[in-house]
Amino acid sequence: MYVIDNVGPDELLHFSIWQKVMQVLWGLMLVTSVIIYGSHAPLVVLCKVNGAIPFSSSAVVLLIELSKLIVSSLLLLIWDQKSLGISVSWHLAVPYALPAFLYCVNNNLVVHIQHFMDPSSFQVLSNLKIVSTAFLYSYFLHQKLSIKKWFALFLLTTAGVFYSYGGIHDLEKVSSQSLLYITLQGLLLMLLYCLISGLSAVYTEMTLKKQDIPLNMQNIFLYSFGIAMNLIAHITSSPQDSFFDGFSIWVWIIIVSQALNGLIMSAIMKHRSNITRLFVISFSMLANGLLSYILFQMQLTALFFSAVILIGLAVYLYYGIA
Repeated sequence: MYVIDNVGPDELLHFSIWQKVMQVLWGLMLVTSVIIYGSHAPLVVLCKVNGAIPFSSSAVVLLIELSKLIVSSLLLLIWDQKSLGISVSWHLAVPYALPAFLYCVNNNLVVHIQHFMDPSSFQVLSNLKIVSTAFLYSYFLHQKLSIKKWFALFLLTTAGVFYSYGGIHDLEKVSSQSLLYITLQGLLLMLLYCLISGLSAVYTEMTLKKQDIPLNMQNIFLYSFGIAMNLIAHITSSPQDSFFDGFSIWVWIIIVSQALNGLIMSAIMKHRSNITRLFVISFSMLANGLLSYILFQMQLTALFFSAVILIGLAVYLYYGIA
C-alpha cells in the first residue's frame, strides 16, 4: 500500500495512471508466460522428425541462456545506465553460481529419471514440485501461509496430478501400450528432483530480493553462470553432433519464447514470488490442453475439466479471501 503526502491532484492522477499501466503490464507478462509455458510441449511435437526429436536439447538450452544474457545486457545499457557505474565485486556474482548449478543438475535429472519410470508416472509425480517449493518458500522466506492458502496449494497440486494423469487423450493411441512402472531408484531421484527444483527457485528469489542492484545486472550474473554450466553439459553430452543439427523454425521459436519466459520469471521472483510462478505454471496446463486440442485434435477428458475447476478454486482461496 502506498502512502502519498503533500502532493497535488495532478501528481495523484499521474500516480494512479502509472499504477494502472503497471497492472496492465504485469497482467500481459503473466498471460504471456502462461501461453509460453503451455505452448512448449506442442512446439516440441512440431519439431519432431519421424517421431523423434532431431536436435540437441543441451544446444537449445545453451542458446536460450545466451539469448537471455544478450537481452539482459541490452536492457541494462538502455534502462539502467546509472547502474553501470556500480562497483561490481565477486561477492555480488558468486551467489548465482548455486542456482545455475542446480538448474543444470535438474535438466540432466529429467532425462535420467525416465530410465526408472514411465513418462506418465514422471508427469504425475513431478507435481510434487509445487509442494516442495511451497514448503521451502514458507521456511526460507519466512512467509507464514494460512490454512486456506495451504489448501489452495494442495488443490493446485491435485489439479496438476489430474491433468498429468489423463487431462488430454490421443485418440489414435491405445493407453494400454504405455506400461506404468516406478522403481525405488526412480522414486528417490524424483524426490531429489522436486527438492532441487524448489530449492533452486526459492534460493534464486531470496538472492534477487536481497541484493539492491538492478534486475538486469542480476540476470547477467545468473545467465553467465548458466552458460558456463550448460556449455560443460553440452560438450560432455554431445561431442560428435553439429551444434545446429536438426534446427528448424520451430526450434528457433522455442529458443526465443523460452528466453522471453525466463526473463519474465526472473521479474516475477524479484517483484512477486515463487507462489505466483506456481500459479502461472498451473494455468499453463490449461493452455497446453487447449493448444493440443486445436493443433493435434487431442481429446479433453473429464480430468482436464476437473483440473480447470480445481485451479479456479485454488486462485479464489489463495488470492480472493482475506
